[in-house]
Amino acid sequence: MKDGFNFKIPARVVLFLLTLLFAVLIALSFFQSSVTDALGNGVSAAILPMQKGLNQLGARIFSEAEDLATLKHAQEENEQLKEQIAALQEEISLTEQERYELETYRELYELDQEYSQYEKVGARVIGKDSGQWFHSFLIDKGSDDGLAEDMAVIAQGGLVGVITAVGPHSARVMSIIDDESNVTAMSVAGRENFIVSGDLELYEDGLLRVMYIDRESEIGPGDKVVTSNISSVYLPGILIGYIDEVSVDPNNMTQSGTLIPVVDFEHLETVLVITALKNTGDDIR
Repeated sequence: MKDGFNFKIPARVVLFLLTLLFAVLIALSFFQSSVTDALGNGVSAAILPMQKGLNQLGARIFSEAEDLATLKHAQEENEQLKEQIAALQEEISLTEQERYELETYRELYELDQEYSQYEKVGARVIGKDSGQWFHSFLIDKGSDDGLAEDMAVIAQGGLVGVITAVGPHSARVMSIIDDESNVTAMSVAGRENFIVSGDLELYEDGLLRVMYIDRESEIGPGDKVVTSNISSVYLPGILIGYIDEVSVDPNNMTQSGTLIPVVDFEHLETVLVITALKNTGDDIR
């Protein structure tokens, strides 16, 4: 009788099985490496373009962010420059206004010195009648400032006109270019007396009319014309302007022509009123 089950595997079978196992392991190792490489290559092929795109997108976003920051900074600087320019323009405007006022006051001072023999009051023009020229206008001084009718008004180195109406705080001035104005004048060189007459239509050419010059007078272009000492209203020696041209009238007894006034009647802002009165009452002043 046998003691137990006795089973033996032949050595050649064991060798075959081991060889088969090693072959399977080698195959599996090779197959796993190929799969891993393939998967790695696939993943790389999918991820790398995405990564490249993300990198480009990030770089673009960063660049645009920098551009936006630069633009915002430039806009802030632009606003600051605009404020500085506005401040400078305001300062320049004030400086020009002050310079203009200084020049105006200097002109008035020089005019005041030129006619220093007369007492004067300074005034500003505050209104005018319709039309381009200051043929009739208002000033901001009146009877409370010592002004009265028939006082002469001067500016820009010469005669402007005469006060025709007065209120407590304002006065109306009729200038020498008005159609109703007649000023007894004379030439400084020849001392001839004649009339300077207002003419708004003629003044469109910057001229006034001169009339009743003696036929024998040698008055001519460029001669200086002032108010005459025989004027019933205007004080003598106030500059009116300069002769433009004269010619003999059809009656062959007198001459007439045109005169260039020294005052610019398109631009009047400040004037001086001579408070001394000579006389009143005549139509020809």
